[in-house]
Amino acid sequence: MSANQALRCPTCRTLVTAADEYFPFCSDRCRVIDLGKWASGAYRISTPILDPEVLEGLERTPPREDDDEHGSR
Repeated sequence: MSANQALRCPTCRTLVTAADEYFPFCSDRCRVIDLGKWASGAYRISTPILDPEVLEGLERTPPREDDDEHGSR
């Protein structure tokens, strides 16, 4: 990416260029907010479950109450 191309800050959506100090964020504040979301579990990276034993265990386990509230990802 060249320094003159602009992206949006993932936290506040302000335009940011690759030359900016906190790229891809517009500021240290937005960077820390994003880090806090990762640390609290607000963001997650999901992958498919391929282990048959784990899948069997999930089929027998009732869904958690907070899954209904926020939806599964």
